[in-house]
Amino acid sequence: MTWLLFIDESGHDHRTTPYEVRGGFAIHVRSLWAFVQNMRRLEINCFGCSLHEYKKEIKGSTLLDRKRYKFAGQSGLLSDADRRNLCRSFLAKGLTQEIPSANEFTAYGQACLQMARGTIALLQQHEAVLLASAIPRDVAKPSGYRVDNYLRKDIVFLLERFFYLLEEKREHGVIVMDETEKRQDRRFVTRLERYFTKTSEGQHRTEWIVPTPFFVSSDMTYAIQAADVCIYCINWGFRIPQRQMDAEHRAEIANMFGRALASLQFRGQRERNGRIFETYGIVYVSDPYEARPAP
Repeated sequence: MTWLLFIDESGHDHRTTPYEVRGGFAIHVRSLWAFVQNMRRLEINCFGCSLHEYKKEIKGSTLLDRKRYKFAGQSGLLSDADRRNLCRSFLAKGLTQEIPSANEFTAYGQACLQMARGTIALLQQHEAVLLASAIPRDVAKPSGYRVDNYLRKDIVFLLERFFYLLEEKREHGVIVMDETEKRQDRRFVTRLERYFTKTSEGQHRTEWIVPTPFFVSSDMTYAIQAADVCIYCINWGFRIPQRQMDAEHRAEIANMFGRALASLQFRGQRERNGRIFETYGIVYVSDPYEARPAP
């Protein structure tokens, strides 16, 4: 049987978030359809509609924007029926460029937070495994960097964690990515192919990882949208102080999702030089261009 690793990215504009994060979650193929159906039901329950009907999709930056928390707290918790009715009105006004009412803003804010919480809960329910790598948003490529055709260290560590999961489960894994600009996707595939064919480490990992990724459109793929929510939460609400991953964070996201993210991430044990050490699904790389291995 097979595990699917759904990958998205957060913070790659290097403007508004503290880290550049790439990753998402792995889910067993037997659980995928049930997860997708439950995501669809959750979306309808939260918003009273499918967001694509209003040219929107589920994204962490949309659901968990600071304004959503502010809107959600403008009044007490709305009933499900009122929230859904007001959300549909809010979204319809977005299409016609009308200004929503205060109650409509409140309903949309509450629906967004409920959708984010529900997404993380569904990942837990379906035994998904969180895998992600983060680097500082302001890290710069060294002048004279000569290995641009190969994967950066943070991506290698992400694949390493996926390999550890598959090796433990004794099952194969497929990478599914959010398609972006075709030239950029092609460049990434070239680096991936070089890693899996021209490095001994990569060749070894093809024992369990299928080395050819699939690209899908995020607005038509609930799993990619869920991955986006995960890595946005990591960007703002998950920190590893002992690894110097200690940039500013948003307490409301850390309090709401931090414990769940920690429980969802992969955990395993590896042996190196006769010593057993813990390995985790969320890895922080302070310099992805540095040659030294991760601590």
